[in-house]
Amino acid sequence: MDLKELNQIRETALAEASGAADAAALEAVRIKYLGRNGLLPEVMAQLKEVPNEKKPAFGKGANQLKQELGALIKERQGELASGTKKGEAFDSSLPGQWPALGSEHPISKVTARITEIFQTLGFTVADGPDVETVWNNFDALNTPADHPSRDEQDTFYLENGDLLRCHTSPVQVRYMEAHKPPVRIIAPGRCYRRDTPDATHSANFHQVEGLYVAENVSMADLKGTLSYFAKQFLGEDVKIRFRPHFFPFTEPSFEVDFFFEVGGKSRWIEILGAGMVDPEVFKKVGYDPDKVTGFAFGMGIERLAMIMYGIKDIRMLYENDVRFLSQF
Repeated sequence: MDLKELNQIRETALAEASGAADAAALEAVRIKYLGRNGLLPEVMAQLKEVPNEKKPAFGKGANQLKQELGALIKERQGELASGTKKGEAFDSSLPGQWPALGSEHPISKVTARITEIFQTLGFTVADGPDVETVWNNFDALNTPADHPSRDEQDTFYLENGDLLRCHTSPVQVRYMEAHKPPVRIIAPGRCYRRDTPDATHSANFHQVEGLYVAENVSMADLKGTLSYFAKQFLGEDVKIRFRPHFFPFTEPSFEVDFFFEVGGKSRWIEILGAGMVDPEVFKKVGYDPDKVTGFAFGMGIERLAMIMYGIKDIRMLYENDVRFLSQF
């Protein structure tokens, strides 16, 4: 073999590597020329038969071909992997292909609207940790030791004795312990309960709770506040009613229903729980129940979102299905 034949091999090998249509074809070229039984190792084995005066030039040419072909194959592997071809350049004059803006999640939209309404009444937003103590979640809220909500079947307990909060009421406890009255806050956030997920239940959900404590706060203040919220949130035609109920941390306690149109029909729907703060709660946080009174309320954000947007299954709010979320 002489240099002329080596140059012919070079031209053919480089052309085949440049023209490989896919990764498999390129790998076949690599094996054909650079593999253990490939053409270049065979050429190098014939070096001993080349006349002595031609060996340096022939050996140099063979090594250059091996390096050049190896570099080209490596470059083409990158091109095939990225989908671009050698010589292609980015055309900066082309119009941009910007992704569409995302939409606000229904839970975020409802939370923002609730917050906005109560802020017009002077309520500020308070926050607290998702991992809570038994004191803040139960004891300080006047929850009896034998209350079913304390059971491990209802509450997520941690190994150190803490728990994942069942409601955002612990935020109220923390705030009252750190601030003197008057207090006027809302506390939106995640909550956790051992519920079996179905169309209307989830082990992880969201609440907004409110608290107003000052001198001479009365039921009239509670009813006026919630009536204002209902009209702002659902429209001037909404009606509101209070049904007697029981909560450990309020006395008296009520479930509150709104009467408004849903799906073309007007009907009463339970929206929230509320009541006057139990004096025992004030004592536990260091307030004097003889000097201050207050009211508290709480509502589920998912429930309001499902009512507002006609969502039939609560699980749709957590699945991150773009087809569903793009509607909002």
